Amino acid sequence: MSFSSTKVLAGSGLSSVKLGVTNLSFHRVTAAVVAQVMSVMGKQVIRSYDLHEANFNRLKDGNVDFVSSAWLPHSHGLYQTSVEETIPTRELGLHYQPYALWGVPDYVPVSDVEEIGDLLKPDVIAKMRPFIQGIGEGAGITRFSKKIMLDYELSASGYQFRTGTQADCVAAFEAAVAVKDWVIVPLWHPQFLHHQYKIRELGDPKYLLGGKDRAVLLAREDSLNAHFTSQQIAVLDNIHLSNEIVAELDYGVNRLGLTEDEAAAKWLTDNPTHLAQWLEPLMQIDKA
Repeated sequence: MSFSSTKVLAGSGLSSVKLGVTNLSFHRVTAAVVAQVMSVMGKQVIRSYDLHEANFNRLKDGNVDFVSSAWLPHSHGLYQTSVEETIPTRELGLHYQPYALWGVPDYVPVSDVEEIGDLLKPDVIAKMRPFIQGIGEGAGITRFSKKIMLDYELSASGYQFRTGTQADCVAAFEAAVAVKDWVIVPLWHPQFLHHQYKIRELGDPKYLLGGKDRAVLLAREDSLNAHFTSQQIAVLDNIHLSNEIVAELDYGVNRLGLTEDEAAAKWLTDNPTHLAQWLEPLMQIDKA
């Protein structure tokens, strides 16, 4: 049975749910999986897209009911704390386990550049592209990277970190790799570049990149209880993906030309046991 033919399960009740999504492709494709599972439960899901911090402000103000996906406790923990000054939240599921990194293409010898501090070596400075292209303000990797620039004193050696879009970050990396230049990429797992290239992580002895996060569906407690039954909440909490799955979905969007909904529907159709396991709390109702 294809995902598109999955019936709306009993006891769901129709209602509209507002899902805030960070406007990056891997967030969008993960949210597409969540939205399609919600649709199986009879929900009309209204997705909107914004930057990291803005989504949490909208959650706090009640303009969205959920954020997909919140990276906790490191990258987005301070934003969750701000939301909880107004309304309790609940973390649901485990979409993947993201973490930030600074990396270089694997053709850069580890004997020359093993950790971030090695970027200060004169012979490395001479070979490495000085511009470090990041993504938008508010992203955990952006905050961490700015701290790295200061604490490792990289600016004094001629390096420059600049923000931009995910597309800017990808383009800068791929342009350098195309001519085998040495380049630093501030990145994260999961991300589709890891599906195409061998990117070696640099050691961070100052521990400025944070730790491994949990990517979860973050709900306003009031919205959650208003829109979902306890069994439906259990379904949302059952949604477990992985770094590898999300990288595959992200690759489908960025390199195969699929929309996020097409990529999500294809994966759900190709992996029916995952969906069946997630929906088990509602299947038990149908059997009762």
